[in-house]
Amino acid sequence: MNYDQSWMGYGWVGGVEAGAISLAAGFVLYLLFHRLGRRNGWSDGQQIGWAYFLALVLTAREDMWNLFYFNYARLQSLQLLKAKLAEVHDPDGIGTRALCELLGVALGVFVAWVLCGRHWRQRM
Repeated sequence: MNYDQSWMGYGWVGGVEAGAISLAAGFVLYLLFHRLGRRNGWSDGQQIGWAYFLALVLTAREDMWNLFYFNYARLQSLQLLKAKLAEVHDPDGIGTRALCELLGVALGVFVAWVLCGRHWRQRM
């Protein structure tokens, strides 16, 4: 995340907070791409794909990078590892936050798609 995370909780509480932020971002971005897509003749898949991708880039980029970095980077010394971990808000909850961000964006885009697309009205 690109903002100060010092106010966020740790573990599942922080994951749910990060997921809620991602949910809101996915919802708003789908609304923007739905409006843009209607003018340009985009399919639902293009609108959903771009909204999901951009919401992930905006909200989950840092946690995903930390997850990748700590698993695959060659940390040459214990001091470097300590310095990198000190930069992370909740090193123990990176995976939880990343999962909640992925699910939050998906849920936000899905709810916006259902509300905008009137898909629930066609079934009745």
